[in-house]
Amino acid sequence: MDSLPGLLGLAVVVFVSTNFDDVFLLLGFFSDRALRTKTIVLGQLLGIGALYAVSIAGALAALVIPRAYVGLLGLLPVIIGVVKLVQAWRDNNNRAESVGPKKVAGVRGLFSVAAVTIANGGDNIGVYTPLFATSTKAEIVVYGVVFGLMTGVLCLAARWLVNHWVLGAPIRAYGPRVFPLVLIALGVWILYRTGSIELIRSWVTPS
Repeated sequence: MDSLPGLLGLAVVVFVSTNFDDVFLLLGFFSDRALRTKTIVLGQLLGIGALYAVSIAGALAALVIPRAYVGLLGLLPVIIGVVKLVQAWRDNNNRAESVGPKKVAGVRGLFSVAAVTIANGGDNIGVYTPLFATSTKAEIVVYGVVFGLMTGVLCLAARWLVNHWVLGAPIRAYGPRVFPLVLIALGVWILYRTGSIELIRSWVTPS
């Protein structure tokens, strides 16, 4: 296992970079007075838990594959980050508007919140699976604990921002530009950690 402080820091960065869009979903949920805070938080936890479980299953399926080849999955967060960066460059605010309150105003109940979280979680699986596939069991448990705690923090932050829309504006403006870079850095780190960079180099460098 990596040093605990470093592992905790990585877990927080991974969670934030893959759940940034959920802030806007949660802003919509908390703006809907028909939804109780408890329902929203539990629904979000259920959705994140499902994404976590699916990612573990994907990582287990990769156990029979050499580590360097598994590490190639690190290309996924790189690709996701590049795509998001291009989208942010093309339009500064469209993504923020697409997941705003109008889209989720009619959503009701715990399972509805969870379903929206899961539907918005393709990036999570794409990032978590290669990360878990190259981690120890203990590290995966730490990731799970941190993800659960950070889900609560995310809900608290969104609830707070509902009443502070001025503070939400810069987040919507700059977040989509910053977090794609975090995803790209994470993917490169996975490729380096697993030796996949050397594997790729062997393919492109004449022998």
